[in-house]
Amino acid sequence: MERKKRNYTPAIIILTIIINGLVILLSEMPRLDIDPGFDVKILPLINAILNTFTFLFLIGATFAIYKKNIKLHTRFIYAAFTTTALFLITYVAHHALSEATTFGGEGIMRFIYYFILITHIVLAAVIVPLALVTLARGLNMENEKHKKIARWTMPLWLYVSLTGVLVYIFISPYY
Repeated sequence: MERKKRNYTPAIIILTIIINGLVILLSEMPRLDIDPGFDVKILPLINAILNTFTFLFLIGATFAIYKKNIKLHTRFIYAAFTTTALFLITYVAHHALSEATTFGGEGIMRFIYYFILITHIVLAAVIVPLALVTLARGLNMENEKHKKIARWTMPLWLYVSLTGVLVYIFISPYY
């Protein structure tokens, strides 16, 4: 008996628009003047920790699939999506509640920082639909299509999660 495939396309489109739209909106809107009851300066560190876990879960997923352990691969992917979702919540909270922090480095460090930041931002927007399509193909057991897109998704998602940590490391002295 063949498993019925679900059409995840509407959810992928809606989530992509909401997530990327929210991030764009955050850059344009004034900061909320509310007291959350804690120091919001802790949120960037939490973001970096969550990005680190995402990176490690993706590495684990990659090794699991190379070992043909689909169950472990799936668990690592779910864990990566979970830490990414938690990251998104803390990212939105931080940017809604605090002013933007500017990088104060100079010379080559400034160039390196902005190169990493810009590529991180662009690829973070790209990875949203890419990761969701890859997940959908995996859930639908479309193995060949899943493998084809995962060859692009995995290295890009690894790059985005790693550069998220690097951006934090570069800018943390200026918080």
